[in-house]
Amino acid sequence: MRLDTALRALKRACLLAGGSLVLALGAAWLPNSWGLSSLSASLIKAAGAREVTDILGRHVTVPDHPKRIVLGEGRLIYALQPLEGDNPFSRVVGWQGEFRTADTQNYDELRKRHPEAEQVAVIGRTSADTISPEKVLDLHPDLAVFSTSGHGPGQSSAVTQRLESAHIPVIFVDFRADPVAHTVPSMRILGQALDRPQEAKAYTDFYQSRLDLIQQATSRVPAEKRPTVFIDMLAGTRSCCHTAGKGNMGAFIEAAGGRNIAAPLLPGFLGEVSAETLITRNPDVLILDGTRGPGHTGPGLKLGAQVTPAVARQSLDSLLQAPELSGLKAVRSGRSYGLWHSFYDSPFNILAIEAMAKWFYPGLLPDLNPEADLHEISTRFHGLPASGTYWTAAGAP
Repeated sequence: MRLDTALRALKRACLLAGGSLVLALGAAWLPNSWGLSSLSASLIKAAGAREVTDILGRHVTVPDHPKRIVLGEGRLIYALQPLEGDNPFSRVVGWQGEFRTADTQNYDELRKRHPEAEQVAVIGRTSADTISPEKVLDLHPDLAVFSTSGHGPGQSSAVTQRLESAHIPVIFVDFRADPVAHTVPSMRILGQALDRPQEAKAYTDFYQSRLDLIQQATSRVPAEKRPTVFIDMLAGTRSCCHTAGKGNMGAFIEAAGGRNIAAPLLPGFLGEVSAETLITRNPDVLILDGTRGPGHTGPGLKLGAQVTPAVARQSLDSLLQAPELSGLKAVRSGRSYGLWHSFYDSPFNILAIEAMAKWFYPGLLPDLNPEADLHEISTRFHGLPASGTYWTAAGAP
């Protein structure tokens, strides 16, 4: 069969099916030598395509109901869970491999709930330069979802350029650089692209209601009375201190009504602050974060799935004995806490903001219940396993 004859037949099938036939159908049985770039463009045009404006402001034409999705980062599966319900992998054909090494126990729990995760093609290890564009193209995706920053391909990466050259739509979302501002619009973008607008609205309404409750309460606190806060990210696994500035977890601190002491010290949203600087600034509140599992014998904070409250607290108390931390005002006054690291790149980051708000202002938000909201995210939105421990407080100083 000639290519032009095949294209006419597929276009006609699309039209007769009311636009429901997608790119994956043609890609599955036509050989690569037939020119899938032309086929992609023709099929998308013939089917009921829609235009989506992604978080970078790019106008992207996507299929009406994409069937073969590639995720630029494995942890983007968290963003699909509220949209796809109990079948988050039903349309995912490829994903980055960083999830299984960055947060082993949460990945293990995900596999238990969704054994099909093991069948999804791994397109790279833990960085964009490990991804082969050819391997991604061989999966015949009809949509790629990438993050604006992090472990996966960026806007100017070779993978993104090759996909766009092949007329495969790529949309960008952001849960990492400016998460407080971008989580809600990113979920709406995904809801539109995946034809799940009502599911996206359900989650964004939940998210925004909690954020509004916190910010309405803390907005009445004068700036000079807000606690100064520092977060030591991946505490104990590197020299002090890797932290967040204007954005990322620093944005959580500000949203919860704290003053992030690292914000004026870093040029970007992540960076390094010396232990001497931390000691000099001497914050009111200290937060450590991590993702170690319960059986891990090396350094690091134990939090996440499979971790009990007792193990989490013991892990935090041990880390607080470090010389650069033990003398801090926050440690001596009992205002030191632990937080699951992977909130830094997840749409479930509202839980981190809630926990911080309760730490910063005990008694100010009696109607805010992070534990109940973790249960709702786990059950209603098919997200994190609620049996884990995602935040903790230090023992008596």
